[in-house]
Amino acid sequence: MTKKDSLTRYSEITVKNKREIVLLRGTGCKWRRCTFCDYHLDFHLDPDSNFALNRNVLKQVTGKYGKLEVINSGSFVDLDEQTVRLILQTCIEKQILEIHFECHWMHRDAVPALRKTFEAHGIRVKLKIGVETFDAPYREQVLCKGIDEQSPAKIAACFDEVCLLFGFDGQTEESMRYDIETGLANFERVCINIMVENTTKIKPDASVIDIFMRTLYPVYAGNERIDILLNNTDFGVG
Repeated sequence: MTKKDSLTRYSEITVKNKREIVLLRGTGCKWRRCTFCDYHLDFHLDPDSNFALNRNVLKQVTGKYGKLEVINSGSFVDLDEQTVRLILQTCIEKQILEIHFECHWMHRDAVPALRKTFEAHGIRVKLKIGVETFDAPYREQVLCKGIDEQSPAKIAACFDEVCLLFGFDGQTEESMRYDIETGLANFERVCINIMVENTTKIKPDASVIDIFMRTLYPVYAGNERIDILLNNTDFGVG
């Protein structure tokens, strides 16, 4: 994550699940308790200011892949209504038939209405949730994710894709492999993020990252259902 006034907010993902991606700005993550995360610093409380920024970003979308991913350092519910309408309008005008959004577990009840809005125009909606790990005690006691459900299948009932985060003290080859296989068994796609140092007190563990790179990266790097971000800007935004 770079300084929020110099963020790159549009890019193209040209491998595996090809799509355009935009980093929009909302009023900020409502959870904000994850011990490892400072992405929520990219926010503004004025919806008109956010819409002005988001409008300029969305102007760059071409529709060339027919797919668009929208991230906003929080959940889709943090975006203002004007921005959501413009996203829909952009999809219609650019003939985008699949759109990806992010959502925290706490906002899962808002997912059906979002799907209905876009699917009424023939646009498939894919929702991504950041679980980070399926080790529930570690996830909640150390990472403070705020997911009060242990069953991967029940978590996946509302979502299509999952984000995992590796590089923490205590993670092992076995635990990371379990997380990946559990993600593949329950979700359409898995996005693996490697922890990078940020402004929080939680720091990456180089030995754990080395284990991942030596033992797991060679196995899963070619999987078409898995995105692996060795740096948090590997999608070209941030």
